Amino acid sequence: SDIRWERVRSEVDHVFWPDGRYIILLAKGRLANHCCSSIPSFVISVTATTQVLALIELYKAPASRYKPDVYLLPKKMDEYVASLHLTVFNAHLTELTKEQASFMNVNRTGPFKTQHYKY
Repeated sequence: SDIRWERVRSEVDHVFWPDGRYIILLAKGRLANHCCSSIPSFVISVTATTQVLALIELYKAPASRYKPDVYLLPKKMDEYVASLHLTVFNAHLTELTKEQASFMNVNRTGPFKTQHYKY
């Protein structure tokens, strides 16, 4: 075959066609862990959104930024994904007042939990 594959990094490949066109293929096109029919579509949406943002970060990051390891997503990313899904519940966020942020000992714009906090 004249199609050429180039591994960029784990789970990221470039696939080149003879005419010069190419695609960036993540996870070899798999939707890993999104195939279970018993998982509500809302959960799939949150999971997929989080994974896509994480993959974008991995792809855009310099190769030296991440060594083979397990990383926790930044709370700011978790909170961003959550904010994108609030309309499902007909909810919206308001910004904390200075007093609220001071009481909670957080920045007014987040993240609202420390990195070690588990949701």
